[in-house]
Amino acid sequence: MNSAGYRYGASDQALYIPAILRHLEPQAFPRDAALIDTQARLMLNDDLIAAAARITHASLPHLFVALYIAGLALLCGAAARFGARVYRTRWAVAALLAALTLRHAIAKTGANTLEGYFHPRQVAFAFGILAAAAFLDRKDRSAILLLACAAAMHTTVAVWFSIWLGVAFWFGRPRARRLLTCLVAMIVVGLAVAVATGAAVGRFGRMDADWLAVIADKDYLFPLDWPVNVWVTNLVTVPIVLLCWRARIRMQRAIAGETPLVLGAMALVVIFFLSLPFNAMRTAIAVQLQIPRIFWILDFLATVYLVWWIVEGAAWGARDSAGARGVSNARGAAVAIALVVISVLRGAYACFVEFPDRKVFSIDIAHADWRDAMAWAQTTDPRSGWLADPMHAAIYGSSVRAAGHRDVLIERVKDRALAMYDRGIAMRVADRERALHAIAWDTPSGARALARRYDLNYVVTDRRLDLPVAHQSGTLFIYRIP
Repeated sequence: MNSAGYRYGASDQALYIPAILRHLEPQAFPRDAALIDTQARLMLNDDLIAAAARITHASLPHLFVALYIAGLALLCGAAARFGARVYRTRWAVAALLAALTLRHAIAKTGANTLEGYFHPRQVAFAFGILAAAAFLDRKDRSAILLLACAAAMHTTVAVWFSIWLGVAFWFGRPRARRLLTCLVAMIVVGLAVAVATGAAVGRFGRMDADWLAVIADKDYLFPLDWPVNVWVTNLVTVPIVLLCWRARIRMQRAIAGETPLVLGAMALVVIFFLSLPFNAMRTAIAVQLQIPRIFWILDFLATVYLVWWIVEGAAWGARDSAGARGVSNARGAAVAIALVVISVLRGAYACFVEFPDRKVFSIDIAHADWRDAMAWAQTTDPRSGWLADPMHAAIYGSSVRAAGHRDVLIERVKDRALAMYDRGIAMRVADRERALHAIAWDTPSGARALARRYDLNYVVTDRRLDLPVAHQSGTLFIYRIP
């Protein structure tokens, strides 16, 4: 409810659903395959989810809702396990779980602490927290395995967790330093070879003006352009973590492995600042890695420490351990209940006041007319090309690719985001943007002109056009473009 309800096909699923369909339907997306593969080839989650769909024979909407619930359960379990290592009372763990339901954006990163739809990034984050808990338990093999699971779900999330825990292993496991040094050396050599041979020229080169123009609206990619309030919002996590960590050390409440984890988190901050000059030079890899998302890990750690300070910090300063535990339990219960009440009220406001037309749970495409239109689209020739409002995914809640399983001229929000991974794709997006700027797509003559240029077959719109009607879904019309 804090995410304004569960939705299928929303936001980043404009990439993930087509990527999965590429495995399930060999003929899918003959025109847009290169665009989809620009990011999908960097991930394994589409392969894994497609395999799950084959094994279970479940439809993607039902499989996604099952994965969403499983992902939330995994995140809940990971946070509880991590909290149980840091806290001394169960009520503090309950308060942490309640605090984590207060979904919010990690400022200017394009990431949220919770999503209202299934996102592999959220599952990878849960695996990363489980890996951190395993590190605290000195279950090092389990930690490495969990990091591998995170990598299978989302590559860049796994990279940041690997750096966090890699530094923690360096400080917390002296015997592993030789192995870690060898691994880092191998990575550096591999990168050097890739640069020297030109294999990584698209990653380590600089983005030119034409490429940057396509992604100019993605301001979360460029930290030096952030306003002051965003810097404060993200960096305030650093003093929170450091002050609470020092307080726990003074009170002799720090646990084994905690200091290495804090040092690892600070290493992420150092990496962020070291990356800024390369981001300023618009080095492709420094932009594509979206390094500011390291603040998601800092946000989680700061939340863990804030809950500790409120529930246990002051109470455990007392001399009487039994009395301190009693105070902590009472305070923890009050904090947990208060956070649950706040979360429910906020979630109710989001679902019933801010977005009253949304269902709390929409297992399939929520917009009825769009759902019907896209169901009909799935019956057409897989090779057909489609034309729709460039912002159709934002208008109807899902893209033609995700809902209709068909190629579309452009889906502005996601296509611009994918353009940062490849200059060729960026130029394709720019070409189509220029065409749409010069030609009115939702007129008969404009649709025909675009169809001749890009070999399109159908246009979907809520306007009546002087074109042959192929299908009507409520206020939406699908026209054949002769």
